[in-house]
Amino acid sequence: MSMLKEFKQFLLRGNVVDLAVGVVVGAAFGTLVTALVSDLLTPFIAAVAKVPDFGDLSFTLNGSKFMYGHFINTVISFLLVASAIFFFVVKPMNVLIARSRREAPADPTTKKCPECLSEIPLDAKRCSHCTEPVV
Repeated sequence: MSMLKEFKQFLLRGNVVDLAVGVVVGAAFGTLVTALVSDLLTPFIAAVAKVPDFGDLSFTLNGSKFMYGHFINTVISFLLVASAIFFFVVKPMNVLIARSRREAPADPTTKKCPECLSEIPLDAKRCSHCTEPVV
C-alpha cells in the first residue's frame, strides 16, 4: 500500500505534471509550426521562386549520385521553421515580457529652487546656489 501511495505522490508532484503538460503543448505547437511552414510558407516560396520542390535536383560524380536538392529542401524548411518560431513566438513574447518589466519612474529626489531654478534636494531648506530660503 505504501508503494502505491509513493507512486501517486510522485505522479502528482508539480514537476512531473508541469513536464507532462510542457511535452504535450510542445508537441501540439510543433504540429502547428510544421503546418504553418508546409501549408503556407513553403507554397509561398514556391510561388515566388517558381520551383515547387528542389528534391529532384542531383548530380552524378564517378557513379555516385549527390542529391543536393533534398538538402536544399531541408535547409529551406529549417529556415522557415526557425523564422516562424522567431517572428510568431519569440518576438511577441519578448515584447510582452518587456511590457511587463517596465518599471514605474522613481520618485523624484530633487526639486527646483523657485528663485534660481537650480536642482536642490527635496529636504533642503535653503538653495545651495543662491542661498534663497525654500519652502
